Amino acid sequence: MTAGPLCVAYLVNQYPHVSHSFIRREIRAAEEDGLRVLRVSIRRPSVTLVDKGDQEEQWQTQVLLDRGLLGLAAACAWTAGTRPVRWVRAAVLAWRLGRRSGRRLRAAVYLAEACLLVRWLRRGGAEHLHAHFGTNPTDVAVLARVLGGPPFSFTVHGPEEFDRPEALSLGDKIARAAFVVAVSSFGRSQLFRWCRPNDWPRVRVVRCGVDAAFLDGGPIPPTAEPRLVCVGRLAEQKGQLVLVDAAARLAKSGVDFQLVLAGDGPMRPQIESAIAAHGLGDRVRITGWLSNDAVRAEMVAARLVVLPSFAEGLPVVLMEALALGRPVVTTYVAGIPELVRNGANGWLVPAGDPVALAEALAEGLRTGTARLEDMGRAGVEAVRAAHDIRREASKLVELFTETSGRTPAARPDSVVATAGGK
Repeated sequence: MTAGPLCVAYLVNQYPHVSHSFIRREIRAAEEDGLRVLRVSIRRPSVTLVDKGDQEEQWQTQVLLDRGLLGLAAACAWTAGTRPVRWVRAAVLAWRLGRRSGRRLRAAVYLAEACLLVRWLRRGGAEHLHAHFGTNPTDVAVLARVLGGPPFSFTVHGPEEFDRPEALSLGDKIARAAFVVAVSSFGRSQLFRWCRPNDWPRVRVVRCGVDAAFLDGGPIPPTAEPRLVCVGRLAEQKGQLVLVDAAARLAKSGVDFQLVLAGDGPMRPQIESAIAAHGLGDRVRITGWLSNDAVRAEMVAARLVVLPSFAEGLPVVLMEALALGRPVVTTYVAGIPELVRNGANGWLVPAGDPVALAEALAEGLRTGTARLEDMGRAGVEAVRAAHDIRREASKLVELFTETSGRTPAARPDSVVATAGGK
């Protein structure tokens, strides 16, 4: 039996990334739990990394596309020459995946990436491969397995996987995986829709989580300022245009407020135009990308955190807000109601409804401090019960261990106590 701690490789399309802090927390918590982790990204992040933790992770991450087309072609040719039968099987599978998705050329690139990845995994001693997102990282993981790589698993977050499951060959990927992780019960139910009932037992729920920076301080008393913050990528599915519409309704009805949109993204020009059209330039501010510490500071300075999403998995920003004692205003979407209880730790409204959103924001802004503190405590308890990253990472380590037949290194007593306690 192999000596030393169990080694698992993580594969992500872009890692580290400003919107993937939850993956970084998971990796680091798994390492504290005795795992050795190899970090592999398909490509470099498309935005500047502003968080110190992300910058540290970047130094530890190998990037497949850094080898360029010549490097990928060389890895593909070497694999075809040394493992021709496996290469042909993988090539046939890549063609099938590409035909379903309508991206045959990309599927050929995924095959070359898988050839290079298998070499890196062998060199690094990886005994298991775990991909985040059921999109192209899992395509590469499936092909790497056919090429002789280690068993693999993947985490499905949504909503992209749920929007086009057939094009992504989701059922075939689930059938080939050692196990599959959903981040919510809702997510698990969607995976059940696209795989055989015989595969259902291998679909497990392991939730995203927050770390000690959010959990160990307890609820922070709410600010008296009528300040709202929305944290997220400026994109269609996050619903910021509906939020600007709701903000205009608040202003028209005489409600005093300030709104901060913490983030950046492709819809920034449209959102800025909407802010100007509604005459909200003195009330609404867009920050651009922020570090984790800066995002935390924005939430602490707010009275409420709002996320008017149209489509989600289960947003980590809601866990962060509730862990800080900030009630949230969000939508009845996907796994959100598993965490946010209407009237208990936040307000839930129908997605895409600016009138209902404005009403909920107005109610939250006029709610007294004592009631907000009660809701904040309820939010902290909800996050501690289901989203402590130390406990959730421990669940993943157990799954990796079961799959590999190996035992990870002994965990520090403090980690064992934390993971088994709350």
